[in-house]
Amino acid sequence: MSSKSQAAQAGQALWAKMPKANAELFALTYGSLVTELVRDYEDPIEVNAQLDRIGYSIGVRCVDEFLSKADVAGMGLTTQCQNLRDTAEVVAKMGFKMFLGIQAEVGAFSQDQRCFSIYLQDNPLSTFVELPEDDPSGGEDLRRLKYSNLYCGVIRGALEQVNLKVDCNIVRDTLKGDELNEIRVELKEVLADGAGDDYKEE
Repeated sequence: MSSKSQAAQAGQALWAKMPKANAELFALTYGSLVTELVRDYEDPIEVNAQLDRIGYSIGVRCVDEFLSKADVAGMGLTTQCQNLRDTAEVVAKMGFKMFLGIQAEVGAFSQDQRCFSIYLQDNPLSTFVELPEDDPSGGEDLRRLKYSNLYCGVIRGALEQVNLKVDCNIVRDTLKGDELNEIRVELKEVLADGAGDDYKEE
């Protein structure tokens, strides 16, 4: 996009068109899902993988709605997303705003422009949540749980639908004492031609 403010304004316009859900109910429902997965799988690493898989399925479906609503609103994303930086702005300022009502920020681009971070000051998934302290008895340590790993799957699924294969990781989490939430995204592969010259492999 030509500017960050345009992406933010577009995100606000898309958010205004979306049906709204009660934020507390949303957070509690997600909390119940995570609790059930912890009971079923016991291993926090496997729970993280399951949350990523669920998020991936959501992302695959969300991208169609996102693109159709943006197209109806005359935002022409296919011409505006010319490189990974543009795409990152759209994901953070329009995607997160449209579906969650929150504004995310983008930064920390790698020198080769293939990695970036998405920063969330507010995380609606973690409302009312506290992770337990380390278990001194040596039991499963829920501090290894990436509670909001759903986001990583959503980003992966959505970007794969537009031919960008990425890896996502939560590298900072307010539930673990960090000052903000940070999701690191790394472009691994462009799955098809036509995404713009800046995406293509050297």
